[in-house]
Amino acid sequence: MAALGRQVLHWHRLIPLTWSLIARQTTQLGEQKRVTAFLLRKLTTISSGGGLGESPFVEPQKCAQEPEHRTGLTQCLLEKQRMAVEREKIVSSLLDMGFSDVHVNELLSIQPGTHPQQLLDIISELVLLGLNPEPVCVALKKSPQLLTLPVMQMKKRSSYLRKLGLREGKLKRVLYCCPEIFTMRQRDIEIIVRVLKEKCLFTVKQVTEILHRCPSVLREDPGELEYKFQYAHFRMGIKHVDVVKTDFLQYSMTKTRERHVFLERLGRYQTPDKKGQTLVPNPLLKDILRVSEAEFLAKTACSSAEEFEVFKKLVAREEEESEGRMADAESLEEEEEEEPEEGEEQEL
Repeated sequence: MAALGRQVLHWHRLIPLTWSLIARQTTQLGEQKRVTAFLLRKLTTISSGGGLGESPFVEPQKCAQEPEHRTGLTQCLLEKQRMAVEREKIVSSLLDMGFSDVHVNELLSIQPGTHPQQLLDIISELVLLGLNPEPVCVALKKSPQLLTLPVMQMKKRSSYLRKLGLREGKLKRVLYCCPEIFTMRQRDIEIIVRVLKEKCLFTVKQVTEILHRCPSVLREDPGELEYKFQYAHFRMGIKHVDVVKTDFLQYSMTKTRERHVFLERLGRYQTPDKKGQTLVPNPLLKDILRVSEAEFLAKTACSSAEEFEVFKKLVAREEEESEGRMADAESLEEEEEEEPEEGEEQEL
């Protein structure tokens, strides 16, 4: 019995050891499975081209974005290379047109963002109109917005200016004095031309000459331009030919009226009669308008600066009084129109 009891006790001791051994074996088996799965993933990464040190589960976005980043850099480099090639072609074309290296650098620096082909198209239109390299540079520097014009608009305006006779070098002065001739509305130019032809009765050739010699008329109000011609023709007795030759239309109305009326009151200028005759010899227009005020007073008017200043103040006062009388007359007319007639009052 004692032997049997010792054997039973030995079994009870073995049971915990056996369960512990089984548990440890089960844990080791799970770890082996996890290790095996990890190694399989590594092998899959290696077979797809990766290395042992990198895993697709660590930085998947970086691996996916790198090809796109390389593509963007490639496109950027290709675009810069293409622009550099186009720039070289434009430089070569400008040099062939007669522009110097200094001119080319100036043209390319006017508006750096301008597309090279756009720059070449605009310059080509100006050259076709008869402009030399120097006037082209001056015009574009004074009016950089010319480089932003649509090429088709530039071509249409160039065609219209040719019809007006502004070509073969005549456009040089126009662009220098009025570079906005390419940017202003077509209708505004046509209105000025119509005033010169229909209201002032200049010939087509004379209109071309006026636009060439006095480009500032393009900026004037049509009504004021017509009044300026009427003052010259009827008040001063100047003929159409002389208006063109003396560049009369480029001078301000204030300057013209002050000097003309001053000479009249001094008895040194007379409006010619219907036959063009006067009792006193009138001074030439160039001696009235083209000279400085000091020379005008000393040689033409033979008067002092003090006397001329007093005259200006008197003229200004006369104009104010005249404007006041006109305003009173207009207000009186409005009041008379508002008052009902006697017959209407009786009917009411």
